[in-house]
Amino acid sequence: MFKKSILQKVLAVLARAEIRKYKPLIIGITGSVGKTSTKEAIFIVLRKKYRVRTAEKNYNNEIGLPLTVLGIPHYGRNIFKWFSAFIRVIFRIFISKYQYPQVLILEYGVDRPGDMNYLLSIARPKIAVVTAIGDIPAHVEFFKDPEELVAEKAKLIEALPVNGTAILNQDDYVVYDMNEKTKAHILTYGAEERADLRITNYELRITKDAELGDIPEGVAFKIEYSGKVVPIRLDNSLGFAQAYSATAAAAVGLVLDLNLVEISEALYEYESPPGRLRLLKGIKGSFILDDTYNASPESMRTALETLKSLPGKRKIAVLGDMLEIGKYTEQAHRAVGDQVAEFMDILFTVGPRAKFIADEARQNFALQNLDGPIFKYDDSFSAGRALDPLIKSGDLILVKGSQAMHMEKIVEEIMAHPEKAGELLVRQESWWQNK
Repeated sequence: MFKKSILQKVLAVLARAEIRKYKPLIIGITGSVGKTSTKEAIFIVLRKKYRVRTAEKNYNNEIGLPLTVLGIPHYGRNIFKWFSAFIRVIFRIFISKYQYPQVLILEYGVDRPGDMNYLLSIARPKIAVVTAIGDIPAHVEFFKDPEELVAEKAKLIEALPVNGTAILNQDDYVVYDMNEKTKAHILTYGAEERADLRITNYELRITKDAELGDIPEGVAFKIEYSGKVVPIRLDNSLGFAQAYSATAAAAVGLVLDLNLVEISEALYEYESPPGRLRLLKGIKGSFILDDTYNASPESMRTALETLKSLPGKRKIAVLGDMLEIGKYTEQAHRAVGDQVAEFMDILFTVGPRAKFIADEARQNFALQNLDGPIFKYDDSFSAGRALDPLIKSGDLILVKGSQAMHMEKIVEEIMAHPEKAGELLVRQESWWQNK
């Protein structure tokens, strides 16, 4: 196997060479939540008019971003496949003619100071989208404070050319303030009245079942832009976060000469990626809100708001540790416990940090003279086995935690069709499942 540092350098050199030769339009996405959903929505909007490439997985770091540029998978420890892939890439850079994508949609993930500079040295965007960040951003652990992390992410906006476009979330003041970092054109989106693309008339779409009651099936809303309004319908996509992703994608579409009707029709084909607030059928007539891709304070808050807003005979929250938030760990987990105590019927926590969620929820119950059932487990396997016998028909179960907590294993334990796990769940590769 290559040393990671050598692999990283080879990939960077090849990715820069491919971009220099084919000169694709690059769309960059950053933020603390919603990057992947926004990336998928942009892909859906653009694919009928342009040759578009985006990462099939969460390829957003020093290895993943150049893999997306090159259009090759991660070959792990297989050195022969790496060499074969490099030869193919070199051949099409220097010898052959190749129908390279017109548009690249890239995620720019930031874990440490300097990460954005490195990614920008490989691929500099002409259009940049910033989703949401929140008060305690994800991956803040290696920064001295949230402001330093925000400044690192803002470098994506600073890198735009004057004839580029920054697409910013109007509702997140930290994101909106990035408009001061660039001379590029600014487009904003959000629910605020000042947003250029404004989300209005948001509503949950439900169907009624005689036995199970109300069943959520998606969301609907309208996008207002420059005096025009179009309806948007998203099936199997829940929560206001999906409206943000779709509206950011609409902004990109407008920049690239699609009209609102074309954008609305394209978004009809969008649904949440696996592990991002996706509704699945559970055992015994229950439903699972699968948000197991990852967790940060902001995405946890959004997921719990979504759980609270949806119909369900009982609300069950299964919440794992939030990682990479450093000194904010206890504060952030206790805030989750405070939020979930407002409405949940049963709480499961997974991991040592999530015990702060349980402790805070129990204190809130004590103040209200309530005795909600709260269960604490060290790992996802134990939690899934314990949850199974408690589930009843009509339950709505949110499962969420950082990726290292393997919360998708809980979903697989309680989903109605575990044989479809490879299709419906996140992180089903054998190498991950064996970790």
